[in-house]
Order: sequence, then C-alpha cells, then structure tokens
Amino acid sequence: MSRQLNMDTLRQNFWKEEYLREMKLRCEWHRKYGTLVKAKQKAKAAARLPLELPTLLPKASVSRPPASKAASSKALSPSPETPFQSEMYPVPSDTRALLYEGISHDLQGRYQYLNTRKLDLPETRYLFPITTNFTYGWQLGPATKQELVSCKMCRIESFFRKNGAFAFLDPRDLAI
Repeated sequence: MSRQLNMDTLRQNFWKEEYLREMKLRCEWHRKYGTLVKAKQKAKAAARLPLELPTLLPKASVSRPPASKAASSKALSPSPETPFQSEMYPVPSDTRALLYEGISHDLQGRYQYLNTRKLDLPETRYLFPITTNFTYGWQLGPATKQELVSCKMCRIESFFRKNGAFAFLDPRDLAI
C-alpha cells in the first residue's frame, strides 16, 4: 500500500518558505546572542576544571650512587629511569613477618598483618595525606575518653573536633 503525497506546488512553496524563514531566524539569533552563549560556555567550562592542589613531596631526599662508565653509556637511552617513590613508609620487619606466618583462615598471615597495620596511626604509615579525607583526621592524636556530664554545653564542646575542621559553632547547629 503506497502513501499518497499531497504535494502540489503550493504546498512545496509553503515548506520552502517555512524552511528559509527558520534558517533566517536562526542566523539572526546566532548573530545577536552567539557571543554571549559562547562566553557563558567558557565560564562554565572554567568552573568545571578541577582544583589544582600542590603536591607534597617527602622531606627525605633520594641520593643516587656515583655513576660508573658502564652506567653512563646506558644513560644515553631515550627513556630515563626515575626512582619510584612510595607514598607510604616502609613496613617494619616484625610486622612484615606476620604475612608469612599461617593462613588467613586461621586468623593469621594476611589477616593478622592487616589488623596489626590497621592499628598504626596514618601519620606513621603515610608520608603525607594522600586524599582530602586524610586531612580531617591527620595528626588528630589519640582519642580522649571523657565522662558524660549532664551539662549540655559540655557535651556539645566535646562532640566537635579540636583540629579546626569545625572551629566555629553556628547557632543553627545547636539543638535546643
């Protein structure tokens, strides 16, 4: 079954004029508002760029051994070797030895190693805070146990952190 095309010259001219009118309208709009739209797009793209944070390098400097003649001939290769710098301090040997004692199923081996490693403070494991979440608890110190006092302000003061993350109390944050 074929479709009937009711396209006579009158209808064809109508669609041609309609198409030309739309194109003209688009061109006028682009001429009038195009620069404003591009400026807004650039501003939004600049706002979406990630924040550049400075990288914190470890304080200990890596010293290289003196180069020999054989090593100097290898230095001409196109890929220079860069020393691998870990973001963690080396694991103590007694803690590392836990990896090789028993199996995790018997709560030994890797299980005991990870539990022992978990008890260390992040400052003793990492050279610097790796993520921004690390900065909230970095060098917070040991947790202090305080007795619960019936005074409401004492409970509020002991609830907030002392490292400056929430240095000020907003009156709207207090539950009365």
